[in-house]
Amino acid sequence: MMHANTLRERLRHGGQTVGTMAFEFRVPGLGAIAAAAGADLIIFDMEHTGWTFETIRTLIAGTPRDRTVPMVRVPATRYHFIARALDMGARGIMVPMVESADQAREITEFSKYPPAGRRGAAFGIAHDDYSAGELPEKIAAANEGILRIAQIETADGLQQLENIAAVDGIDVLWVGQTDLTCSLGIPGQFEHPRFVDALKRVVEAAESHGKAAGYMA
Repeated sequence: MMHANTLRERLRHGGQTVGTMAFEFRVPGLGAIAAAAGADLIIFDMEHTGWTFETIRTLIAGTPRDRTVPMVRVPATRYHFIARALDMGARGIMVPMVESADQAREITEFSKYPPAGRRGAAFGIAHDDYSAGELPEKIAAANEGILRIAQIETADGLQQLENIAAVDGIDVLWVGQTDLTCSLGIPGQFEHPRFVDALKRVVEAAESHGKAAGYMA
């Protein structure tokens, strides 16, 4: 059976986590290196790296999932990106440029099996450790165990923040600081009052809707 995602439970109960995001450096042991360094999670990026799913498959397979949660930032809100990353063993997904409640709902639908969503069923593969078992239990564990991160990194996303935060199934509102400053017309000005206000709004929305807030330090 798949490893339990204790990270999601920790965030649900107001805990904090620290992890890393992988871009260019790719060796099979990268996830194990992150685990040895004490990372709670490692996010393998597909938005900016051009990494293929073959690369992602290798990186996830080399991550000790009982110590560090492997996640994938997909390039866009598309079913084949989200479902495929999860089938390869990702225990969470990060989606860039989330700008509406409908988009946030798609993230949830693409990552959950029916009737909660429309993820295609494939079992006995990487995501459930190639194991046997009863499908109802596997479906429930998968639907409950995936961490879903929506990136707020545009002016439109900020405008729709409350609606996005209200979507059931989204666990984390993550500030994409560089893109957000660019979208707000203040590129790279991370101490600008408009950006500071945006940060506060994301944190407040997360707290009011029972989500966690995330940020790249």
